Amino acid sequence: MGLSVHIQDITRLLESEDLDGVVLVGHSYGGMVATGVPERTTRVAKLVYLDGIVPEHGESVFSIMPGMESSFRSAADANGMVPPWEPQDFGVTEREDVAWMKKLLRPMPIFTHQEKLDAPKMKAKALPRYFVHCTQFGLGGFAEKVRREGGTVLDINAGHDAMITEPERLSSILDGIATSEAPASS
Repeated sequence: MGLSVHIQDITRLLESEDLDGVVLVGHSYGGMVATGVPERTTRVAKLVYLDGIVPEHGESVFSIMPGMESSFRSAADANGMVPPWEPQDFGVTEREDVAWMKKLLRPMPIFTHQEKLDAPKMKAKALPRYFVHCTQFGLGGFAEKVRREGGTVLDINAGHDAMITEPERLSSILDGIATSEAPASS
C-alpha cells in the first residue's frame, strides 16, 4: 500500500459520498495525498496543508526530504512497515494526550514515502491553497513554497500535531478557510 492507494481511497470517498466544494486538509504526509486527489476529481474546492508536505509531480517524500529515507529503512521491519514516532517528537506532551495517541498510532508502509506522486497536470495548483504552519516544528520550507506560489500561509504556535495540542485555534483557522475568511496568523 502506498501513496496512489491513499489518493484513490480519498477520491473514491468524495465520489461515493457525492461531496462537492470540499476543503481537503492534508496533514504531514497527507499533503502528498491532498496534492494528488484534485488530479482525479473536481470535487475539491480548496486545499489546506496542515504542516504538510507540498510535492511536485514525480516527487516522493524521500526525494523531497533527503536524509529521511535512511532512518525509515533502518526502522522498517521485514514487511516494510515503519513504527510510529513518539507523540512527543511532534510536540504532544500532555500525559493524557500521549497515552491516547499511543493507543491509536500504527506502523506505516515505507512505500507511502517512497512512491512518487503521479500528478502531471498539477491541478492542485489551480485551487486556492493554504498552508497552516505549525511554528514549533520544522516544515516551514513548505510554507514558503506555498506563499511563493500564491497561496496563503497561516501560522499557529504549536507542534506538528496542532489538532491535538491546539484544537480550538486550529478549528478557528480551518473554519475561516472554509468560509473564505482566512484568520490572522497567531
